[in-house]
Amino acid sequence: MSFCFLSCRWILPTWIFKKDQFDNLEKHTQWGIDVLEKYIKFVKERTEIEINYAKQLRNLSKKYQPKKNSKEEDEYKYSSCQAFLATLNEMNDYAGQHEVVSENMTSQITAELARYVQELKQERKMHFHDGRKAQQHIETCWKQLESSKRRFERDCKEADRAQQYFEKMDADINVTKADVEKARQQAQLRHQMAEESKAEYSSTLQRFNHEQHDHYHTHIPNIFQKIQEMEERRIIRIGESMKTFAEVDRQVIPIIGKCLDEITKAAESIDQKHDSQLVVEAFKSGFEPPGDVDFEDFTQPIKRTVSDSSLSNSKDGKPESRFSSKSKGKLWPFIKKNKGGGPEDFSNLPPEQRRKKLQQKVDELNRDIQKEIDQRDALTKMKDVYIKNPQMGDAASVDHKLAELAQNLEKLRLEAQKFEGWLAEVEGRLPARTEPARRQSGMYEPQNTLTVNNCAQDRESSPDGSYTEEPSQESEVKVPAPEFDDEFDDEEPLPTIGTCKALYTFEGQNEGTISVSEGETLFVIEEDKGDGWTRIRRNEDEEGYVPTSYVEVFLEKNAKGAMTYI
Repeated sequence: MSFCFLSCRWILPTWIFKKDQFDNLEKHTQWGIDVLEKYIKFVKERTEIEINYAKQLRNLSKKYQPKKNSKEEDEYKYSSCQAFLATLNEMNDYAGQHEVVSENMTSQITAELARYVQELKQERKMHFHDGRKAQQHIETCWKQLESSKRRFERDCKEADRAQQYFEKMDADINVTKADVEKARQQAQLRHQMAEESKAEYSSTLQRFNHEQHDHYHTHIPNIFQKIQEMEERRIIRIGESMKTFAEVDRQVIPIIGKCLDEITKAAESIDQKHDSQLVVEAFKSGFEPPGDVDFEDFTQPIKRTVSDSSLSNSKDGKPESRFSSKSKGKLWPFIKKNKGGGPEDFSNLPPEQRRKKLQQKVDELNRDIQKEIDQRDALTKMKDVYIKNPQMGDAASVDHKLAELAQNLEKLRLEAQKFEGWLAEVEGRLPARTEPARRQSGMYEPQNTLTVNNCAQDRESSPDGSYTEEPSQESEVKVPAPEFDDEFDDEEPLPTIGTCKALYTFEGQNEGTISVSEGETLFVIEEDKGDGWTRIRRNEDEEGYVPTSYVEVFLEKNAKGAMTYI
């Protein structure tokens, strides 16, 4: 097939209009449609890749997100983990941009080209239908011309034969005059028929030439021009789609750049000093470093009496040594970790970590108490509504739930008081954190320093922050207490102002304190003056201070009125 382009029009030689060349054009345009459909399939597969990639990125981001209410969530207080979390969030936004690419390519390229292909097929079908129709029409005209020509030729031959027969009959003297006349009439008839066939052939020929001229100079060129324009529009359309393909990607580049900038910004925000400080705060034990170990001279048995003994009882007022004979030579940072679940009061932990654990427990219990209170208030309002509008429900049906909530509240409050008591005790043991409240009474002098004995005496700490107790030994870490006056035993006995019941066991190992057992009833001789300590008496010889949160006090009416507090 030969094409010659001139003024954007296909100028084709006559032979192009043969049927086989027309078929070639039909094959070429079908190939153009196949190319367009192939490009649509390519873009569709690209959108599937984008959407799958976005989905995988989102799943990856979700997989490494910290789980709520888990240990992982606590790790994200470090700046490096926060930067990683920011990276995960930006990757989620990054995935969103790939989804945008997929959506835009689907709507702007795939869907548009699919509609255009359907229109193109309809237009192509119409043009080739018109072409075939014109081809069939010219072929019909040609057949009519051939038929007219053959009839004219036949009539001419018949006229010649009739003329020759007439001349033969007219020359024969033996033929009758009637036969000659008959032959003459037959020759004239044949000549007349030949003239009519000639006129018809001439008319048909003129008509065919006119149709052929219109066919080759008007109808077919117009049809081919439309096919050419259709093909050129297809080529332009696929080029525009390729531009859109690139533009869709280009539109998301600034947002993807922002995501990458945010990741870089998060990485630059990592503060190693801040993270190190968080580790220090999380794992500091609260212990003071152990002092120097005293030299024990075993060559002189008399002089090692003090150093060989364990810590004296605080109530005896004797000096306390740093190490007992059993823990001699042990340094608390290198002791093995205590295995097991640990006691409820976290007493297996160093003071600072124990304080944090107790504070967390107190906060958790307070949240639970608030939830129970909210539920109780909601049920109370519901009960009031039922009382005012009995048709809405039975008010008595809420009583059981309210009673259950009241029991739960009481249990939670008692639990909170217990942990608050332990927390108060621990906070009293940490002078480096906050100085304990001092008694304002003039008979007690404020204590400037508090001594924390070596924890290796009975609680052994490990590098990860926990420590164990030696069961055969008394605790050497003393509860810091206010500097009680050592001379109060020599004063006149204070009058009893009420009684108290011990809620928990308290080991009074500091000077001026007294040990009590859970459930024990004692006499109150001096109430709490704001420092968290209450002075009690067991008998004439035993009295001292206990944490106020460890006892339930009942003051006599003549002392402080009819008043009970915990």
